[in-house]
Amino acid sequence: MPSKGHFMVVLSLSGFAMAHFAAWHKGMYCLNGTTPGYDDNDTNDIVNPLFNLTKDDWWFHHYNGCDDFPPDDGDFLELPANGNFTVELAVNRAFTSLSYGGVRRGVFGDGQNYTDGLGGIDCITELNIHTQNESMAAGTAFAISYQSDLSAVTPENLVVFTTLYHTPWRRLATYSVPNLPACPTAGCICAWGWVPNGCGEPNMYMQGFRCKVVGQTGSAALAPASPPTWCENTPENCTTGAKQLIYWNQLDGNNIVVEGSDSRGFPKSPAYNSVLGFDEGPQTDIFTSDGTASRTSVAPGGSATDIPNGDSQLTWQLQWVLFAPWCLAYSFRSLF
Repeated sequence: MPSKGHFMVVLSLSGFAMAHFAAWHKGMYCLNGTTPGYDDNDTNDIVNPLFNLTKDDWWFHHYNGCDDFPPDDGDFLELPANGNFTVELAVNRAFTSLSYGGVRRGVFGDGQNYTDGLGGIDCITELNIHTQNESMAAGTAFAISYQSDLSAVTPENLVVFTTLYHTPWRRLATYSVPNLPACPTAGCICAWGWVPNGCGEPNMYMQGFRCKVVGQTGSAALAPASPPTWCENTPENCTTGAKQLIYWNQLDGNNIVVEGSDSRGFPKSPAYNSVLGFDEGPQTDIFTSDGTASRTSVAPGGSATDIPNGDSQLTWQLQWVLFAPWCLAYSFRSLF
């Protein structure tokens, strides 16, 4: 009969297996979790999906208080104008470079490498990534608001500026930035969004960041954002210009409703890809006329996440050195 200690370990590991995803960077809200004064290296508070909630609760993940925990002073998600930036898509902070010195990170967001391959024709169950394979991953996006106070952000001033098709998939995700203008002195507010396409509850994800544009910035302000529309194979029906993030399947505040089946015969699901008219990469149609913003040069502040080269985990020897005491303690406990 399995011991009590065995059940405790299984339950702990299953918490990771059933987790969802977030974009991790030290410029994010809720990096340390939602316990005041406690830096939680194992937090997954921000990864919980948003479904059937009021707008007051789903907006910037308010329902569990994540919007009340901003990044540390001076920490920003830096957006190089006409460049790119990298975040870590993971089920828990523990599996990123922002926790435990990065020793538990892997190629994928649950700390694993899946050297035998991952994905096929059935929904993936090894980690809750809401897809059958990489080609069917729905895509993710970042949006920016030129407000420095989270309370001043609205769906209309929060504009999608980049997308990344076929994500979430691997842990490291690199997004491209268009010719964004500079942020106010106190920075901008950004958000990451994801709407899974099947393989589970039809929910959505939204999380906040304090961000700023760096480098040689643009001279055109962003236009107000409009709701995206379903336009698969009918580009004339796409929303053109600046678009909002996708808000759907909530009690209120939704900006899109879809019915019927898509071209593959699956139930329609809005996504950050061509079905809603989102091009992959930087969104270059989001600006007003040239001269509506001041061109300037903003030096990077050194707040980009330090992600070491390579995605391999620690060698087994180092993993044993780090975790052998825990394993021995567990073995001893299981005897009783």
